Amino acid sequence: MKQRVVVQAIVKNGDAVLLLRRSQGRPGLIGKYELPGGTLDNGEQPDDSLKRHLKANLGVGVDGLRLADAMSIVSREEGDIQHIFIIYDVDISQVHGEIRLGQSYDRYTWTHAGEVDQIPVRDSAGEILGVYGQADLPQRKQVSKPHKEHTAADALHAIIYSDGGSRGNPGLSAAAYVIMNSNQVVIDQGSLYLGITTNNQAEYHGVRIGLERALALGMHTVELRIDSMLVVNQLKGVYKVKNRDLWPINERITTLLSQFERVKFTHVPRELNQLADSLVNKQLDEYKGEIK
Repeated sequence: MKQRVVVQAIVKNGDAVLLLRRSQGRPGLIGKYELPGGTLDNGEQPDDSLKRHLKANLGVGVDGLRLADAMSIVSREEGDIQHIFIIYDVDISQVHGEIRLGQSYDRYTWTHAGEVDQIPVRDSAGEILGVYGQADLPQRKQVSKPHKEHTAADALHAIIYSDGGSRGNPGLSAAAYVIMNSNQVVIDQGSLYLGITTNNQAEYHGVRIGLERALALGMHTVELRIDSMLVVNQLKGVYKVKNRDLWPINERITTLLSQFERVKFTHVPRELNQLADSLVNKQLDEYKGEIK
């Protein structure tokens, strides 16, 4: 399945959200409303990409962007393509300049709660707004009963964000993890200086120390959220581990994984792994003077 990364802005004015109507593009999209944003170019940072699209399509600049979430949606409009949406929350007070629509749009509207179903909306916009809900953006809309949200099993489930980095590759390296419970509350975090290793080794060690800590905390099930697609696919068994230096760490992780009742691997954008990343950089900053 092909993947495409798209940045989207939920621009709010009170409890209303900005939508743009397409005047160009594929026939199935013309006349439909969508959230501001667009496709991420190769090597482009998501926040820079969104600022570029807002300037091109709305004629406005924006002061500060707050990352809200990332979602994966398989588009029914474009066939078998998985879209990774990186979503930013933007208040109208952060926008400067007068709205001047680019050539791809002919109209914009501010929609309130309950109005989205009354206008033709692009599938992706409908999905995103359906998850968040209009009234209390950017908080996710609760879709399950509260009594089912807090069970004994949830208390034994860990969400582990792990990361690793090497300054030099190989070079000074560190690994880190952040463990959250089912309600996305941080319950533990840590980092480890590794000495001289590669980026991939550091990424693996981040997974290792996160799993070791989850076991020490008595967790029964884990979801690992990792920003390295290579590591995710190797741990899933999609890719073979060809680097001999990774074999011992991979075997240790395999042993650790066997001690959990259930394990899930999820690839996340680097922007959603900032806490673990900051722990890695903090650890490296402390040791940067060790080797000249």
